[in-house]
Amino acid sequence: MPPIPVPEPAITYHANITPPGVLAQPRAIGVARLVAKTRGRLSVIGDLHQAGSSRLLFPRSDAGLTGVLLNTAGGMTGGDRFAVSGTAQDASRLTLTTQAAERVYRAQPGTEARLTTTLRAGAAARIDWLPQETILYDHSALRRSLDVHLAADAVFLAVEPLVFGRAAMGEVLNVATLHDRVRVWRDDALIFADQTRICGPVHALLQSPFTAGGAGAMAAVIYAAPDAEGFLAPLRALLPPACGISPIRPGVLFARLLAADSYELRKILVPLSTTLNRAPLPRVWTL
Repeated sequence: MPPIPVPEPAITYHANITPPGVLAQPRAIGVARLVAKTRGRLSVIGDLHQAGSSRLLFPRSDAGLTGVLLNTAGGMTGGDRFAVSGTAQDASRLTLTTQAAERVYRAQPGTEARLTTTLRAGAAARIDWLPQETILYDHSALRRSLDVHLAADAVFLAVEPLVFGRAAMGEVLNVATLHDRVRVWRDDALIFADQTRICGPVHALLQSPFTAGGAGAMAAVIYAAPDAEGFLAPLRALLPPACGISPIRPGVLFARLLAADSYELRKILVPLSTTLNRAPLPRVWTL
């Protein structure tokens, strides 16, 4: 099988509507592209590109090639544009994570931060998307997308933790906006799709038993693999009542986790993710 073509990560620019009297500010732009290939039994860097406020670090790992994303801008706010692309070529393994939690700060009226992530895995390859928490601050606005393209026997694990303000600091999200879209394809057939939109008085919205039951943190976990169903019973045994996991279709598991805060969320997320990862989580998760 020929190598998977790896296009440049694309950032789509949309005009932010800046109201009269509000000064438009220069914002951060970051692009990161990483390709893993095999060299003997090892997964190594096949291609690397980084620009703007995005950087990649490469700690030692026993589970393939690990790339740690670093945002040198120190967070995201309205007008920021980031694009990430990761490819695991045939028989390789690539893990992408972040150096720390990503903070999404207050945005100017009419602006939003945008993050576009595109992942690919070839034949007998595995790609893991394991960012640490995204923390939303009051009056933040974030639009992000995750698109994943898998070969017939590729394995994919995604963990997306989201925190609605830092509970230990007494932060409350009175107003915030989140648009979150995920699509996963296997052999060009769509096998998973999820879309979340939260807009307005977030804290009040989360109190409802039909939304989050008062939770201040949540996470989505996707596992797409030929052996996915074999993990269902062990993972259900790890989850408290406020969390659930289901087989979406053959070869795809999806979990939604709710917790009071980021600390309680990690107590659920780490053992679940470690089980699916079949290896310890990247070291940055424990620093």
